[in-house]
Amino acid sequence: MLIVLPPSETKSPGGQDAPMSVSFPALDPIRSDLMRDLAALPVDEMMAELKIPASKRAEAEENLHLAEAPVMPAIFRYTGVLFDALSAPTLPTPCLERLAVGSALFGVVRAGDMIPRYRLSGDARVGGATLKSRWGTAITDVLADFPFVVDLRSGTYQKLGPVPGAATVRVESVQPDGSRKVVSHFNKQYKGELARALALHDTTVTSPDDVAHVAHTAGMSAEVHGAQVTLVV
Repeated sequence: MLIVLPPSETKSPGGQDAPMSVSFPALDPIRSDLMRDLAALPVDEMMAELKIPASKRAEAEENLHLAEAPVMPAIFRYTGVLFDALSAPTLPTPCLERLAVGSALFGVVRAGDMIPRYRLSGDARVGGATLKSRWGTAITDVLADFPFVVDLRSGTYQKLGPVPGAATVRVESVQPDGSRKVVSHFNKQYKGELARALALHDTTVTSPDDVAHVAHTAGMSAEVHGAQVTLVV
């Protein structure tokens, strides 16, 4: 099982002065092209093209020197609600090996991959082309090597590399009239909690029913609809 998390806009600064080290070498040509094209953009032009706010100019400038930038494990680079709920620093190393993160710049990275801080969203255009067109089928192809994937990425990142047969997760809340509403912000917290439960699970997970079972064991209410697992909160 591979659990693919969504990335976050916010990322921890700093890191080690060490070489970048990223899994899935089949993705390296696209990664290199994207880093080259970002480095070639004047900062003001980059900020306009990538819709980076003025308050994040320093982060945009980091895009110019990614190959030489400090690095840290991907699972600690990304921050925010989902990663707080996951609490990766408290997970044993074998559990971390079950985790990956979708990325606009790197396609997909494993938890321990050493990556720099960067600023690039999945819906951006680089060099006049969408990231969906630039990634093509490359992300799909590398993830196809895994017998079972739990895809927790948002729709934008799923489109960069769809994974046929993957289990996807939706979070819904029950309204006073009994109807359901998709949870927006706090869906990240619940997905982080589910990812943690899956990473810690000590038996094989090979189907959406298994994912729902792990959720139930962790105290969550879950339903299975085909390949989709719905967490009901």
